[in-house]
Amino acid sequence: MTSALAPEKSCTIDDIYSLPDGKRAELIDSQIYYMTPPSRKHQDITGELFGIIREYIKLKNGSCRPYVSPFAVFLNEDDKNYVEPDISVICDHNKLTDKGCSGAPDWIIEIVSPGSRRMDYFTKLFKYRTAGVREYWIVDPDKKRITVYDFEYEDTRDYTFSDSVKVGIYEDLYIDFSDIARQLDI
Repeated sequence: MTSALAPEKSCTIDDIYSLPDGKRAELIDSQIYYMTPPSRKHQDITGELFGIIREYIKLKNGSCRPYVSPFAVFLNEDDKNYVEPDISVICDHNKLTDKGCSGAPDWIIEIVSPGSRRMDYFTKLFKYRTAGVREYWIVDPDKKRITVYDFEYEDTRDYTFSDSVKVGIYEDLYIDFSDIARQLDI
């Protein structure tokens, strides 16, 4: 679940870094959005997807690097936008620093939680598109739906947890959500 700080206060990355230990938040257009811990189902789905992506990249000797939250993404390389996508795949190693990713990842996956629905479907969709993310997936466990935004080709597709979904940034990677749903009993 996310909630915004008072809108009249303009925040920067320094406000994120000064949060107490254990407190997580994202910063979008100088607005802080606090994050609650993810559910077990959320973590299970994230873990399965990350494992599939990491194994694919290893098997193909790929150069892209997958990261799982919490992983800092400084979307616009400024001090006003900081997000922690559930999964980020970065192919340009020049964007990687000790602090995270400076600039847009190639592929981002967000797993929807009840409190993140508006952020994932609206706020982050707009930010990711304008920042230069190539592909954005919204995985919604409650609706058993995957929405894939391919920003390079201006294409949007909806899938269910019964489908195998092709990854746009790779020629031959398909993720079988029916297998994930069966394994996790979703």
